[in-house]
Amino acid sequence: MPPLYGLAQHTIGRYLNHSWRPTVTGLGHLPDTGGAILAPNHLSVADQLFLGILTPRHIAFWAKAEYFRSPGPRGLLTRRVITGMGAIPVERGNGRAALAAFDAALPVLRSGGLVAVFPEGTRSPDGRLYRGRTGAVRLAHQAGVPIIPVGIRGTDQVRPPGSRFPRRHPISITFGPAIPVHIEAPADIRRLTDTLMATIQSLTCQEYVPHYART
Repeated sequence: MPPLYGLAQHTIGRYLNHSWRPTVTGLGHLPDTGGAILAPNHLSVADQLFLGILTPRHIAFWAKAEYFRSPGPRGLLTRRVITGMGAIPVERGNGRAALAAFDAALPVLRSGGLVAVFPEGTRSPDGRLYRGRTGAVRLAHQAGVPIIPVGIRGTDQVRPPGSRFPRRHPISITFGPAIPVHIEAPADIRRLTDTLMATIQSLTCQEYVPHYART
C-alpha cells in the first residue's frame, strides 16, 4: 500500500469513521491477495472515500489525466498527492482514451492489485441503479481476474442537492461473492455484465433502470 494512501486511511479515514460510523459487511469475499476488480454502484463522489477507508487493501482509482499535469505550485501538490495515492491516469474523451485507461489498469491487476470500476459509468442521477456498461467485464477478462460486486448505500445523502455542508447519514458497504469471468462468445460479455448488475442490485435494493445513465 502506498504510504500516502495508508496515511489517508488513518487520518481522513478515522474522521469519517468517527463522524459517519459506516458499516461494512462481506469482507470475507475480498481476497487477501491477488488482483481483482471492485465493481460498485455509483451514488456520490463520496463513494470513493468510504470505499477506500473501509477496504483493508489498497484500491487504485482512476483519476483525470489533467490532475497529473496541472501547472504551478498547486498543480505540483495535486500531482504528488494523486501519484502518492496510486491513482491511474485516464484521458477523458473518445474510445481510444478509454482503451488507454484500461491499458493503464492492466499492469495493476496483473501484479495483484485492486482496481475500482463503476459499471454504470457515471453517478446515478436519481438514486436508481442503471444498466451496466461492459468495460468491467472486458477488463477482468483481459487481466484474468474476478469481479467483486459492491453495494454502497447512503452516500447520496451525505451532501444532497441544495445542501451547503455534509450531513451525517447511515452509510453501508457490502461486498458480494466474486464473479469469475470466462468469455467464450461475444454474448457472454453482456450476460456477465447483466449478472453483475443484478448482483449489485441484490446488495443495494435499488430500483433497476434497463438503460444507461446519461454521462
